[in-house]
Amino acid sequence: MKTIWHSTNVSLDDLNEMSSKTMGEYLGMEFTEIGPDYLKIMMPVDHRTVQPYGLLHGGASAALAETVGSVASALIIDQEKYICVGMEINANHIRGVKSGYVHAVAKPLHIGATSHVWDIRITDDQHKLVCVSRLTVAILAKR
Repeated sequence: MKTIWHSTNVSLDDLNEMSSKTMGEYLGMEFTEIGPDYLKIMMPVDHRTVQPYGLLHGGASAALAETVGSVASALIIDQEKYICVGMEINANHIRGVKSGYVHAVAKPLHIGATSHVWDIRITDDQHKLVCVSRLTVAILAKR
């Protein structure tokens, strides 16, 4: 399968290093796999990512989804000429999680010249669906 990425020499180390001093780093997010048409990331379910009932916070799931989708868009564009910014995100929370990790996979639904739409599935360590999210990203010319 042909890759969708603009550059094929981006490593997981590069992506994780790029997350330094961001919300992703604070929440413990870590990129785990780059496929030909998908990007994977994981996040711990711990004191930083749960709500008062001890369950994964919906906002943490949304942050995970926006991170993996936005970075995926950044990997598609020519970053010398364009930037990408989130326009809209939704998240349907399916199942609660109290411990372990959650894993998000972003796959494109639409890759256009001015927008990208991502389908993001978040699962727990047992591969049970936790959240379904859709992210729309705007592609803007650099000024």
